[in-house]
Amino acid sequence: MMICKFGIGIMQGRLLPPVNGRIQCFPDKRWREEFPRAASVGLQLIEWIYELHGAEVNPLSSDRGIDELKQLSFHHGIAVRSLCADYFMDRPLLANPEEGLTKLSWLIGQCAKAGIRRIILPFVDASRIADEVSVFTIIALFGQIVSEARHAQVELHLETDLAPAPFAAFMNQLPEDVFRVNYDSGNSASHGYRVEEEFELYGTRIGSLHIKDRIRGGGTVPLGTGNTDFKALRVAMDAVGYNDDVILQVARGNIGDEVAWADQNRLYVENLLIDC
Repeated sequence: MMICKFGIGIMQGRLLPPVNGRIQCFPDKRWREEFPRAASVGLQLIEWIYELHGAEVNPLSSDRGIDELKQLSFHHGIAVRSLCADYFMDRPLLANPEEGLTKLSWLIGQCAKAGIRRIILPFVDASRIADEVSVFTIIALFGQIVSEARHAQVELHLETDLAPAPFAAFMNQLPEDVFRVNYDSGNSASHGYRVEEEFELYGTRIGSLHIKDRIRGGGTVPLGTGNTDFKALRVAMDAVGYNDDVILQVARGNIGDEVAWADQNRLYVENLLIDC
């Protein structure tokens, strides 16, 4: 088995059939099964999901659950270093800032206990940053949480659909040691953003990377069949010295073939993006 210079992981739930037809979802009844499945295809980590669905049974909700999560991670050699906070897709921070900040504070504490060192905060779709007022509000909110995150040693990675220049200006107003960029290759392609421009403007702030392929103006498609410029992405990653994890968030394959599909996509990423 090839050993690559940094970890290839997968978004939680992608190694199991979709729950209620959802592309991305915390698999509340079968989450334990993902650890041996990930190990069987040479993946190194799972990016955890915390969302409204299944929140009460998500292991992050209790110290006992966190202990079990850590034991499974150690036993199967599958790290859990990052969390996708899809909770804020259902309960956008901007919709109820006080409640959202309380939840984020709690989540930072739980992640610190679990050894999770980065939280991806999605500001897309219903949670998108729509105007200057939203930018000012978010910056003010983050100012109230920055010390807590820094003390917990948990980074906050922002995923937005902002164009490159506005996103860079936004990030420049936030402290670099806590706030990083989550780069999503498919989402950028769907908006027609150029990889070279994005990395030139904020490449050194990128702390996590989601790999998927999308049609410009359309949805997610299998790797290599959309408008994501993976060759340009590889060059840009090398140029900024990106050496952290890569998370597969690819289009789903046939139901029941999730493990084989994950293996196929891992190989694609290894061959195209990573020195092995």
